[in-house]
Amino acid sequence: MSNASTKKTARPNFVSTTNACKLCTPLGAAMAFRGIEGAIPFLHGSQGCATYMRRYVISHFREPVDIASSALGEKNAIYGGGPNLKKGVLNVMKKYEPKLIGVATTCLTETIGDDVRMILKEFHGEFGDLDLPEIVHVSTPSYNGTHTDGWHGAVRSLVEQLCTTKAEEANRVNILPNMVSCEDVRQLHDICRDFGIMGTILPDISETLDGPTLEDYVKIPSGGTTLEDIKTMSGSRATIEFGRCLPQSTGGTSLESIFGVKNHRLGLPIGLRESDRFYEALEALSGTPMPRRYELERGRLIDAYVDGHKYVFGKRAVVYGEEDLVAGLCAFLAEIGIDVVLAGTGSRNKGLENAIAAVTDGVARRAPEVREGVDFQDIADEAETLKPDLLIGHSKGYKYAKAWNIPLVRVGFPIHDRFGGQRVLHLGYKGALNLFDMIVNTVIDKKQTESPIGYGYI
Repeated sequence: MSNASTKKTARPNFVSTTNACKLCTPLGAAMAFRGIEGAIPFLHGSQGCATYMRRYVISHFREPVDIASSALGEKNAIYGGGPNLKKGVLNVMKKYEPKLIGVATTCLTETIGDDVRMILKEFHGEFGDLDLPEIVHVSTPSYNGTHTDGWHGAVRSLVEQLCTTKAEEANRVNILPNMVSCEDVRQLHDICRDFGIMGTILPDISETLDGPTLEDYVKIPSGGTTLEDIKTMSGSRATIEFGRCLPQSTGGTSLESIFGVKNHRLGLPIGLRESDRFYEALEALSGTPMPRRYELERGRLIDAYVDGHKYVFGKRAVVYGEEDLVAGLCAFLAEIGIDVVLAGTGSRNKGLENAIAAVTDGVARRAPEVREGVDFQDIADEAETLKPDLLIGHSKGYKYAKAWNIPLVRVGFPIHDRFGGQRVLHLGYKGALNLFDMIVNTVIDKKQTESPIGYGYI
């Protein structure tokens, strides 16, 4: 692979952001908390933060989402938000009767220095006579991270604050899936079941953010990882966590360091080779050979690669989004012969370039330009000179795809301008086949639409 394409481009001399390629940190934490049974996310900050995040989450998942807030105002910014936090928790208890309240801080409360741990300790002392829910807190200032940092921080806090003792050893495997879709989580449940594994998936958003239609509105949807399952994660056989760009300390590393639960860190299983690694890990942990179902899925994926190769080989793509999703997509795109000319993410210092190099080694024809900590203006300034054929990422890249007259293949989060974003399947052989069909058909559609002939067969 050529080293010339990995050169770094100096950032312009300004600090403003134009169309950010990331979302705020507590939003990710709120989504993770929604994956816990009976949980209500609670933002310790201004009401506007909760409103903004609800808008983003609802437009992607098409589900009602309640996010509580301590609703701080100017007075609280001066004197502290402790009283509002305590009153807000009591109100949530009365209105929702939750099993867990997930408290995430915001820029305001981090800036004024609210000690949330101490405030909640005082709360337990003052109201310990009540039937209190579990309360888990996480520090998520948006000036220090992205929505993926908030997600991982919430998962780590759930593990560390709920797994307080070593549980009885059980034939279970913990799976920390990273920020994937509801359909991906359902796929993981199926895979665990077919391998004969009792799997604890944390968090489990498969029902809580993509549920069935109901005759009556429910304040807290059913589903999610149970508190009992979380507390027994400390006795599991092993943990599998997805991500090549994860923080040094995660829920998986905490379980390993505190309770000795072996942690297996794998890349997101997108594409053939990364999925192979996941299924091999499951074979080793379960002692079960790969079920025939997945042998057939693997075979169909390879057959599709052969059949569709002529349509996509040599196309040029710009990929953007969450860092681990970008790394997984680069692995997959290298396999199908698409050259990633630019890979961008809004996060910083996550080792994305090394992750992409690892997953594309021996497959990619060229190393992409890798940019961390960028917004869409940075991506646009660079991508215009690279002449991409495709944009691959979430909906925020649409206006650039339109300006350059190239298709946008929508994956990841958020997808606001298409239907079913929560049901896009990315993981495993089946997910790779779904992505491959999407991309091939996108390329065919553009050729067919722009052709003066209008081919009936391609």
